[in-house]
Amino acid sequence: MAIEKKKISPRQKMINLMYVVLMAMLALNVSSDVLNGFSLVDESLNRSTENASLANQGIYQSFEEQYKANPEKVKEWYDKAQNVRLISDSLYNLAEELKIAIVKKSDGEEGDIHNIVNREDLEAATYVMLAPGTGRGQELYDAINKYRESIVKMITDETQKKIVESNLRTTVPDKPETLGKNWQEYMFETMPTSAAVTLLTKLQNDVRYAEGEVLHSLISNIGVKDIRVNELNAYVIPQALTIVQGGKFSAQIVMAAVDTTSRPSIFIGGRELQSPNGIYETSCGSTGEFSFKGYIEMMNASGERIRRDFEQKYSVIAPAATVSADIMNVLYAGYENPMSVSVPGIPTSKITLSMAGGGSLTPNGEGKYIAKPTEVGKEVTFTVSAQLEGRTQQMGEFKFRVRKLPDPTAFIVNGNDQFKGGRLSKQAIMEATQLSAAIDDGLLNIPFRVTGFETTFFDNMGMAIPEVSSGSSFTGRQKDMIRQLSRGKRFYISKIKAVGPDGIERTLNGAMEVIVN
Repeated sequence: MAIEKKKISPRQKMINLMYVVLMAMLALNVSSDVLNGFSLVDESLNRSTENASLANQGIYQSFEEQYKANPEKVKEWYDKAQNVRLISDSLYNLAEELKIAIVKKSDGEEGDIHNIVNREDLEAATYVMLAPGTGRGQELYDAINKYRESIVKMITDETQKKIVESNLRTTVPDKPETLGKNWQEYMFETMPTSAAVTLLTKLQNDVRYAEGEVLHSLISNIGVKDIRVNELNAYVIPQALTIVQGGKFSAQIVMAAVDTTSRPSIFIGGRELQSPNGIYETSCGSTGEFSFKGYIEMMNASGERIRRDFEQKYSVIAPAATVSADIMNVLYAGYENPMSVSVPGIPTSKITLSMAGGGSLTPNGEGKYIAKPTEVGKEVTFTVSAQLEGRTQQMGEFKFRVRKLPDPTAFIVNGNDQFKGGRLSKQAIMEATQLSAAIDDGLLNIPFRVTGFETTFFDNMGMAIPEVSSGSSFTGRQKDMIRQLSRGKRFYISKIKAVGPDGIERTLNGAMEVIVN
């Protein structure tokens, strides 16, 4: 879509072009392991969502049967359950539609959300969600808010209500880098296709979770012992279906529509589960796909022993973390490099970052650090750790190259202006406060201190007359020679020495030509 823009300077155009090139370079340098991690998380979330949908479908089926058996008693709760199904499916389907739109924008009309080709594409999600006039980010934002407000009113358990509200919140964290951004920009702006699809899959998972909590609240209002039930089923309710290696798989095993005064017997692998609440736990020491089988036995009202078999699958994934330099994929020695760290599914408050290889690392806000390496040409290693289930677990290591800060560009300070060469009035030159230097390329904005420079003038015979300044200001002799120059004459400033925040003094290449105007 063509968008009318204000005219911008050639310099700003160049900065914009450099930013586009940088973003392309960043896209090319996105680790395939990170993108594969998003795919693994998306697959696991889809499996978890499918299991939650099956569990919810079982509750809907129970509502159907109980409504047929006693419509007068069940109608109120049955109607509310149907409304929950309607609004949950609406938000779920919207998320699915947006996933398809993003993948098709990234991979073309034949794009498949289960087999994304251009996973690193940074433009597709931004276009689908944020394009002026056609972006659907506001639509999703409004739909989530409306669903959250409707669904939490029907949850009676205050703890579960807070969990659902937290899962479906649309607030933007109060951080310096998020100022001025709305929720949809914070979530989808320059987000890789693979990550955007995973975010929407998580939303679908949260919707099915919220739907299940409401259905449990609704069905608890029905006296099950008063209604004839002709089918009983065993259910496994896991706390999570994707486990980080070293963590624990935890699940509650129940039989639907049972008398709470008669606890069933649970058997796994031929051994009875010794847990009064039906909670099964097993340690997860290796990655892969796993499953366990068993059965539940209980007595019905007629004294008959009823048995129902069950099987549950779950996945264990390796720890996944990301550490990124906020400017680019290298660090500068002696400079305060801003860093960001995150681990999917773990709050930043439970994540810590350490650095080895020389230098210092200082916390700078939630999930933010300042890294200041010392040795040029070496590598520094960052180690990410997280607090999981009361213990500290390493989530990954990341290496970054350490380079020397690039040379700055010198300029004459002329009031609020920076003169970098060309024509300048004699009065402006005489009033110039000092010579300075800085890196200002649209990414870095780093001032340097000038410690000396040399000016070169030419006499009437064309002979060069050098004059040296041991500081950042013109000497009296240099100003006298500038004062003698007539209009159209020129002189040169060279051998400029400057010191940056890394403490290294360098002599800048090239010379600045000044023409008296």
